[in-house]
Amino acid sequence: MEEAHVKKVAATLGQLLADTYVLYVKTHNFHWNVVDSRFDMLHKMFQGQYEDLAEAADLLAEQIRIVGQIAPGSMKEFLSLTRLKEAAGAKQGGDAMIRELLHDHEVIAQGLREGTAIAQKAGDEGTADVLIERIRVHTKAIWFLKSHL
Repeated sequence: MEEAHVKKVAATLGQLLADTYVLYVKTHNFHWNVVDSRFDMLHKMFQGQYEDLAEAADLLAEQIRIVGQIAPGSMKEFLSLTRLKEAAGAKQGGDAMIRELLHDHEVIAQGLREGTAIAQKAGDEGTADVLIERIRVHTKAIWFLKSHL
């Protein structure tokens, strides 16, 4: 790939990594702190989601390295790159948590669609493939979260 394309693909991946990591932390927080009559169900669903997000962060960081760039790796970097907001503490209701996670998955899914187009324009089908798979995961999470509202 041309250097300009490499930088654009890596920047896109870096933002998606930051979004993923912030959502990972938020989902883990909600897993720990959910207070709801559906506690067991939500606790388990959030666990499955944060475990997937942890693996996704690793996958995205490795993809940044594959294209020859350095992956962001600190909370300061993630917070400067993310499109998401940190949870301002534990919310006390499952519905509020679900709505916040739903919004964040939708933001990431849209970012993944945009990132796929950027990677394909650069001729980087490997990155596009990684991002397309992540679209599937986030749209499934959106479906699961919506089903609880």
